[in-house]
Amino acid sequence: MEKILIVDDEADFIELLKFRLADLGCEFLIASNGVQALSQARIFKPALILLDILLPDLDGLSVCEILKRQPSTRKIPVIFMSALSSEVTKRTVAMQADDFFTKPLDLPRLQQRIRDLLHMPVAK
Repeated sequence: MEKILIVDDEADFIELLKFRLADLGCEFLIASNGVQALSQARIFKPALILLDILLPDLDGLSVCEILKRQPSTRKIPVIFMSALSSEVTKRTVAMQADDFFTKPLDLPRLQQRIRDLLHMPVAK
């Protein structure tokens, strides 16, 4: 079973996301800040990371930059999720993020993007 690390400081948002993505058949790991995200990524090597940008202690942009510099985590796909403007999108692409979704999320499109990145079959 593929593991997806969800990194967001809003517990209600995480629960909603887990519920809406449940049909992917993945196990979800949770981190509520950047330091936890780095730790979870190093320990569990998730198949994909859904990463908010505005986080306590260490922002998502910094987390992504650190992950992409480390050989053990650099190939993990990262999808940013944020309510921030499209100007931030350009910075996330430069950091080798795999995609950027603006909140509120387009969940069907997010599900499809996750399937594409993880090479999962399309749901029937």
